[in-house]
Amino acid sequence: ISAGGVALRAWPRPAMEASELWVGFVGAGRMAGGLVRGLLQAGKVPASNVLASAPSDKNLDAWRELGCRTTHCNLEVVHRSTLVFLATKPHILPGVLEEIRPAVGSHHIVVSLVAGVTIQTLQRLLPPWTKVLRIMPNLPCVVQAGAMVFSRGSNAGDEEAALLKSLLSSCGLCEEVPESYIDIHTGLSGSGVAYVYLFAEALAEGAVKMGMPGALASRIAAQTLLGAAKMLLETGEHPAKLRGDVCTPGGTTIYALHQLEKGALRATVMDAVEAATNRACDMAKD
Repeated sequence: ISAGGVALRAWPRPAMEASELWVGFVGAGRMAGGLVRGLLQAGKVPASNVLASAPSDKNLDAWRELGCRTTHCNLEVVHRSTLVFLATKPHILPGVLEEIRPAVGSHHIVVSLVAGVTIQTLQRLLPPWTKVLRIMPNLPCVVQAGAMVFSRGSNAGDEEAALLKSLLSSCGLCEEVPESYIDIHTGLSGSGVAYVYLFAEALAEGAVKMGMPGALASRIAAQTLLGAAKMLLETGEHPAKLRGDVCTPGGTTIYALHQLEKGALRATVMDAVEAATNRACDMAKD
């Protein structure tokens, strides 16, 4: 096999030890870039052990600035990596899998970030022995504060799952789940980031209405959301308990919450999660 005149067969098989792990990315978009930044900042993998491919240099320049190696050849990524992340657009993935299939060996771990493509489909389009896992990150992975879930295919064992979780935990919260939860995660967290941005915008605009400068209001709204989320994670308390702690009899908060209840905030958000989840399920069927 050759690509661009380079004899791929001559490259040595990468080592599987974590300290010598060779990581490849087929696709170099924003989400893949966020994951690699987390890996590098946490010292999980040296930049020189990362190889990313993309059709043009549009996204690859940023990877080279991080010290990663780049290529326009997907086969090169597979041949020179043990852990291969698939990070293409969904409509491109079948062609990419057909291209790399001959190069996938039993030593490879293939991890898909591609929305709407099931583990069953990945296993069907790759060699039958392939260790396949599927992950669903969200946008805050780019600032190492993501929420990710992953599921494993039939050939991926505890060792592969533990390796992936160890690596991805550097990018935020990472949980293993049944694959049926991945579409729910999309509705809750993947799309949910946008719900939070909308709420943050509304919070800030309310303060602007009352006379606070917009830039200051936006910063305070963002910090309010950050602090509230941190308390949820660190205390482990139910949101209703923490909400109750803020409310004092006859105080400002209960008056404000009454208005939110009149606007059916909870029901509307639940409907939003349901709508996004159903759309994710529909996309998987297309």
